[in-house]
Amino acid sequence: MARPVDHARRQELLDAAVDYAVANGLADLSLRPLAAALGTQAPVLLHHFGSKERLVALIVRAVRDRARSLGREAEAAEERTGLATVWAWASDPAQRPFLRLFFEVYALALRHPEQHREFLDAVVQDWLDEPMAAVDDVSATIALAVINGLLLDLLATGDRSRVEAAMARVRAMLHAHADHVTGR
Repeated sequence: MARPVDHARRQELLDAAVDYAVANGLADLSLRPLAAALGTQAPVLLHHFGSKERLVALIVRAVRDRARSLGREAEAAEERTGLATVWAWASDPAQRPFLRLFFEVYALALRHPEQHREFLDAVVQDWLDEPMAAVDDVSATIALAVINGLLLDLLATGDRSRVEAAMARVRAMLHAHADHVTGR
């Protein structure tokens, strides 16, 4: 009879696997090096997760959950919501390793939508429902697209001053649009 999965140990392994993925990415993820980095063996990971594919799916879910959690923490710390808070958190250099993984996960989910449907169904809606909830869906969609594009630019080029200037212009345009719509 197979021994039961220790759920607390499984969560510890998953948290550590996400940290490993933040540092190393998912593209070349292999169970043996991952297990060694976690201080265990590949069969132990298979026991807790069933397969590499299941472990990757759980890492993808955890990345989405961490993004949501970190976004909420940034909002709470700033005591505000919206574009400025999201941008300040996401563009912080400390977030670079996580953002690299986030965009890698996004691409992986687009490449294998059948395996990562949960991520794809929620990745945009999470932001529309939470940090961008104060604005209409169209404005929030524009803001999210701009943030994603500028973050990719920042990750690719490292040109913070140009990207920050572009973000400032977008914020001004969105504020001008909001003032126009509300008649202010």
